[in-house]
Amino acid sequence: MTAAAGFDERVYAVVARIPPGRLATYGQIAELLGAWGCARQVGWALRRLPLPSTVPWHRVVNAAGRISMTPSREGSDWMQRTLLLAEGIPVAADGSLPLARHRWQPG
Repeated sequence: MTAAAGFDERVYAVVARIPPGRLATYGQIAELLGAWGCARQVGWALRRLPLPSTVPWHRVVNAAGRISMTPSREGSDWMQRTLLLAEGIPVAADGSLPLARHRWQPG
């Protein structure tokens, strides 16, 4: 197993713990892994996740509490928006989310 594959699997294991209706940031996931400062690498790991997936990748958002809406996501940003709305999390037109109200606090 490569180092990237090992990191990816660790990311997926933490993200799998986020319950429905809750959000986490890329940085928060990195910190839970003991990889402080590796938020971008968490994002890359989630981007490599094959879809469809049972890992709730859509519950991870950027530090500003937004869905990262970019053409490079090839539509997964709109998929993320749809999945969050289905869980009862309101999403503004610009991708803003009520992060403070829905932030996951692992026990």
